[in-house]
Amino acid sequence: MERRDKYNYYLDIAETVLERGTCLRRNYGSIIVKNDEIISTGYTGAPRGRKNCSDIAFCRREKLNVPRGTQYELCRSVHSEANAIISASRRDMLGANLYLVGRDVKTGEYVKNANSCTMCKRLIINSGIKKVIIRDTKHNYRVIDTDLWIEEDDSLQDEMGY
Repeated sequence: MERRDKYNYYLDIAETVLERGTCLRRNYGSIIVKNDEIISTGYTGAPRGRKNCSDIAFCRREKLNVPRGTQYELCRSVHSEANAIISASRRDMLGANLYLVGRDVKTGEYVKNANSCTMCKRLIINSGIKKVIIRDTKHNYRVIDTDLWIEEDDSLQDEMGY
């Protein structure tokens, strides 16, 4: 029997975490791991004390046909990455990895080209997380060094004159 590699092992756990998600469009699960220890987990859901989309059976972004990757301010949910980050201490996240898995609620398929939104990227960078591992298929994933996000953001800011 072939032993599961560590990246897929942790992605499998993140995939289990996403099953707690309450979004009606896409659910994500995140786990933060440092030195082979799970520091925290997070899934997509409304802030504490607020009703989830699954409870009210309504998604404002879906009703307005808001395209993926835009107008997150209309969403009730806190993203899985943000939930994992707010549940951990910064000293534990310094140099850690964040594992991210997303699934479409209607089809059950993995989200194609999944990635963190701009705000979550900033939170990830600021928390000290060094790598983000994103599942593309049950056995394939991408490893992103967060330093690349800093360079991308700096390039964009230069183009816009900030």
